[in-house]
Amino acid sequence: MSAELWLVVGLGNPGPTYAGNRHNVGAMVTEAVAEQVPGEFVRHRARAQVLDGRMGVRSGGAPGPRVVLAKPSTYMNVSGAPVAALCRFYSVPPERLLVVHDELDLPAHTLRLKQGGGTGGHNGLKAISAALGTPGYVRLRVGIDRPPGRMDPADYVLQDFPAGERTEWAVTVEQGAQVIRDVIHDGLERTQNVLHTST
Repeated sequence: MSAELWLVVGLGNPGPTYAGNRHNVGAMVTEAVAEQVPGEFVRHRARAQVLDGRMGVRSGGAPGPRVVLAKPSTYMNVSGAPVAALCRFYSVPPERLLVVHDELDLPAHTLRLKQGGGTGGHNGLKAISAALGTPGYVRLRVGIDRPPGRMDPADYVLQDFPAGERTEWAVTVEQGAQVIRDVIHDGLERTQNVLHTST
């Protein structure tokens, strides 16, 4: 295993029906990261779409750090098995796994990095923690806020972002992608310090 390799997994549900849902913001961020990695997503036997490439170039023209971007091809609540299979295939330990996901308990457009901890009721995280046997992986939490009134959170996360908010969400998705690029280039601790002191 390359010591610099990161496995970045964007959580969501598969297919065009769910593509614009709040619950799919993790997959959206991962797709934005892919814009700076040569190649395209291909089907992997672990039941995921995967892009294995280099992130930009270093000074002097050397290839940038290696990254594996992945989007499970399964539904959110059973995404643990594909993620665990990818970790085994690429020999990635939990501390080099970065999962991008929506977060009800953060205000909309808020980005937070953390390693380990609970799942906050998030079915994708529950599945991954169970499959890995540890919660010790890294998460980029993308705040989507709580639903208004008495709306069921399950219904809320499966709604598309409102048309009037999509421009702002496109900015947030790109900001999330930049956080991931920073983790890959500069490391987790430094990126956390910058992110959490600037927002």
